Formats: sequence, C-alpha cells, structure tokens
Amino acid sequence: MSDVAELKKLVKSLQHTSSDKETVDVLQVLKKEAKITESILRESKAGLAVGKLRSHASKDVAELAKEIVRMWKTQVDKEKQAAGGSKNAAQNGKPAVPAPRKASTASVAPPTPTSLTPGGSMNGSARTAKSDGVNTAATNDKTRDRCIELIYDALASDSGFPSELILSRAKAVEETVLSDCKGTTPAYKTKIRVLYVNLKDKNNPGLRENVVSGDIPANKFARMSSQDMASEERKAADDKIKEENLYKSLGAEEQQAETDAFQCGRCKQRKCRYRQAQTRSADEPMTTFVTCTNCNNRWKFS
Repeated sequence: MSDVAELKKLVKSLQHTSSDKETVDVLQVLKKEAKITESILRESKAGLAVGKLRSHASKDVAELAKEIVRMWKTQVDKEKQAAGGSKNAAQNGKPAVPAPRKASTASVAPPTPTSLTPGGSMNGSARTAKSDGVNTAATNDKTRDRCIELIYDALASDSGFPSELILSRAKAVEETVLSDCKGTTPAYKTKIRVLYVNLKDKNNPGLRENVVSGDIPANKFARMSSQDMASEERKAADDKIKEENLYKSLGAEEQQAETDAFQCGRCKQRKCRYRQAQTRSADEPMTTFVTCTNCNNRWKFS
C-alpha cells in the first residue's frame, strides 16, 4: 500500500474506530502493508495519527503504535541515508551507478512449477490469487474486486482447498459485507480490513479452514466481531482475565476469613483465606472464593 489516497482513508478509519480491538486491527494493516517514505508521511499525516496513539490508555494499542513509529522512522532514515550517499558520490565525480553484473556463460533454466504442498503453498510460499492464476474481477467496481482479492489471499495463504472453492467463499464474504454496509462505504472498507487481518493471523489457522470448508458460513463470518474470530487459546486467555478481574472486584470490598478447612492443590498447605459471594441467581448456592496465603493460589467452588 503506497498510494497516498488509500493511506489517508486508512488514517481516517483509524480515527473513527469504535473499540480498542478495531484500532489494533487497523494498526496491524498499517504495519504490514504501508510502504512509507518521508513525502508519503507528510502528505497523508499518518505519522501524526499513529504517533498520538503511543499514549493510548490501552497497552496493546500504545505498544503497537510505538512499534510502527519506530519502524517508519527507520525506513525514513534509510531513505535519507541512501539519498545522501547518492548526492555525495555525485559531488565526488563518482555517480552512484550499480556495478555491472559479470556475464555468465551458463544458461539459466526457467524454474519448473511444483505441486502444492500439504499446507497448500507453492514451493513453501503463501498462495495468492496471482500465484493461483485466479481472476478476482467479478464486478465492475475496482474497490470490490480488490477486496475480493484480499479475502482470497487471506483464505488461500496456507490452504490446500481448490481455488474455485476459495474464490466462491471470498465472493460470498464480500457480498455480505457490501449488503450490510449498503455499498463501498468507509464502514465497508474497515470491515474488510478487519476480516483480512484476522484471517491472516498465523496463530489462528483454524479460522481460515473453517470458513473455506463451510463450517463457518460466509455470511456468518462476514458479521463476526474480532472477539468472535479469536482462536480458542485467545478466548481462554480472555476468560481467565475476566475471571481474575471478577475476583479482584469482589474482593475489593469484602473481608476474607482465615481457615484451615481447605487444602491448596498447588502447595498442599492449609493456610487459606476465603469469602463467599452470590454471583448467580438468589435460588442458587453462594460461590466460595479461596486464596492460599502460602503460594497465593486461588480457586472457587459452589
């Protein structure tokens, strides 16, 4: 992505995200796809937009913004160094011309295509619409055709499914997003980018496979949130964080009694603190929260 107009649209989407997760998704697109030069940064004002997020309340957003700013700064510095080197060489009467290649008497045979690997890639590289020879120009709209190609590339990256099936899924996903957003609106483009980023997640290959196989219908996938698309490992980690936060919120106001009636499953000691809270309906038993005073292990039961 090197077009300034497209980068400006992405920056605008970044400024109008409705959640931290959507902000992270747009930042991931900027990190992976934006090809930055000093002139592009100045014209698109992407540097200012991302730089402001370095002090964001969300740690994930702030850390990713800092990483992108460092990466862009490095790219701009390299651009300046290259320009400076060329200028100095020209001033010394030695124009920066690449050295001529040595002629080779040996003829180079063209590479021969190999069959797809079990993971679905050619020679170990990720599959794309171009590498598969797939024509994604299914509509008369360049924006829609490009979005279909993006979804195809994400679905096909490590897939072993036939290209016709993957293309049909990509078209169905794009059509659903188009219908829901009532045209190629900014919301349409943002949603396509969110779907693309989640599909490209290397830690969540099951999502791609489920969409192509039909286990997750295309119209359902197109309407999923980032939380819905998360891997099982990510969902389990989020549930653990929620439980920890519940534990802390309940424990902030309630006194805990000490007892030796419970044995810690981790250190086997019986020095514990406990408290009880009504976390469910009134006709359900209270939940007991126990904390080991020796190793700080926590557990609960009803």
